[in-house]
Amino acid sequence: MKTCVILITLAATLLTPIMARSSQEAQRLGICLTDSLNGKERKNLAKWIYFGMSAHSIMRPYSNITRKEKEKLDKYVADLITRLLTEDCPKQTASAFKENGSEGLKYAFGVVGKVAMQELMNEPKVSRSLGAFEKYINKDKFKNVFK
Repeated sequence: MKTCVILITLAATLLTPIMARSSQEAQRLGICLTDSLNGKERKNLAKWIYFGMSAHSIMRPYSNITRKEKEKLDKYVADLITRLLTEDCPKQTASAFKENGSEGLKYAFGVVGKVAMQELMNEPKVSRSLGAFEKYINKDKFKNVFK
């Protein structure tokens, strides 16, 4: 049961901001986790985060993921997290948990979530899409702020 709670906490943490302060052990775990991921795994984590956010009532009308696709991705992420914590980074996981409990793991997976999202942000189409609002900015109002 304790393991299940930890894994649920870790999954939720992928969707939350990184804590400002963390222990060295949590930082080491974050480094090990991100070093253990390949590009495809980072993209799949970002996709899982996106689909998780699409469950929000405001976002749901814009998502067409099926229950079967979501279950497949959930299983993929569960297997990935299990591998990362128990095979790729077991010593760092144990140390971070011993030193900070679930907070150390939350920090480390916050780093993983950030890296996963950076994987998507590096695509030029994404940057252009997110920057498209700029043409509607009232530049005259900003001149008064940035004198």
